[in-house]
Amino acid sequence: MKAKTFSRKQLRVLTWWNRSSEDSERTAIICDGAVRSGKTYAMSLSFVLWSFYEFNGGSFGICSKTIRSVRRNIITPLLSEMRGLGFSVRERVSENYADISKGERSNRFYYFGGKDEGSAALIQGMTLSGILLDEVALMPRSFVEQALARCSAAGARLWFNCNPDHPQHWFRREWIMKSEEKNALYLHFTMDDNPALPNEVKERYRSLYSGAFYRRFVEGRWCAAAGAVYPFMDGDEAFYDVPNGEAERYVISCDYGTVNPASFGLWGLYGKVWYRVSEYYYDSKREGEQRTDEEHYEGLRSLAAGRKIDRVIVDPSAASFIQTISRHGEFSPVRADNRVIDGIRQVSCALSEGRVRICRTCGDAVREFSLYHWDESGAKDAPVKENDHAMDDIRYFVAYIMSEADTFPIAVAASHRRA
Repeated sequence: MKAKTFSRKQLRVLTWWNRSSEDSERTAIICDGAVRSGKTYAMSLSFVLWSFYEFNGGSFGICSKTIRSVRRNIITPLLSEMRGLGFSVRERVSENYADISKGERSNRFYYFGGKDEGSAALIQGMTLSGILLDEVALMPRSFVEQALARCSAAGARLWFNCNPDHPQHWFRREWIMKSEEKNALYLHFTMDDNPALPNEVKERYRSLYSGAFYRRFVEGRWCAAAGAVYPFMDGDEAFYDVPNGEAERYVISCDYGTVNPASFGLWGLYGKVWYRVSEYYYDSKREGEQRTDEEHYEGLRSLAAGRKIDRVIVDPSAASFIQTISRHGEFSPVRADNRVIDGIRQVSCALSEGRVRICRTCGDAVREFSLYHWDESGAKDAPVKENDHAMDDIRYFVAYIMSEADTFPIAVAASHRRA
């Protein structure tokens, strides 16, 4: 194992629980701040080392929004690190836990995903000696509170880690602003707190985000979203001509509407870049009459124009239209992931990375980019529910494609502007 250099803040995370530390009487730790600031690595390593410092035969929880993100962000790098430190690791992938041992001491670490309100049931009935909640601001409060209630063993401690969100977010109000009252050590991280991060990588991340996501993920601030949702899509240079030739793959994404507009996007993969090359956009108010499911299906067929379409990703609330597509048997419909804020974050990154590009031929999508704004009247992030139909079908597409790791690797590029 190579020797590593830690920042002063990371060292405090690594040692806060030690009996000789000035923070040893704390019962919880909260780390928030910028992406790639080294907080997750330091916290997950510290969490396991602490468990062996205090317990033998204990059960612990490691949580993120999904099991997949637990494995990707925490478990894979952590288990490699523990083996390098001389620990023995036996992972039960199908049962979502790992047993880690050192000499005669052994502890078990369960993995949990807290993606929605129903996730709280997954952790009920357990008794834990400690819990690590990564991406805690993305989890529903019911799951977090159920997870904390499971930490009933003597000496149990709580570990929280997140990037900032809306300033009225419940976790900020109940934990960060009350950290002293909760006897929690609160540490705020920036990218400069990660000595392993080269300057050129910091610059890449600064070019990757904009607007509220820049203020949160790069500057590490809890701030309200305001103004345009995609402020960098504000001029003709943000859009592209259709590439020459046929694409390697085609996918169609659909935001369905009868009273509201229906927006379908045709996407083609050229090399490693997906282009939205054409669209079907029908606004019944603009046209003066509504269309039926069958008429929208004919619009879908016309958009496909005889091409082999891998998937048709459809608004999950459009049950009747999904049935219509299935009944004809020509296309394979998939229900879209409709998590709005996560989807907007994914679209913002995909556009900035240059992995997804919008062609000038998609006039209604171009129009909506200029009109799609955050709703500044509420206490949480939400876009105004107007001029959002092409925005929704684009979001459905990106969420689907980003789940295909083999065809859409999550990489960082310097800019979304012209290559």
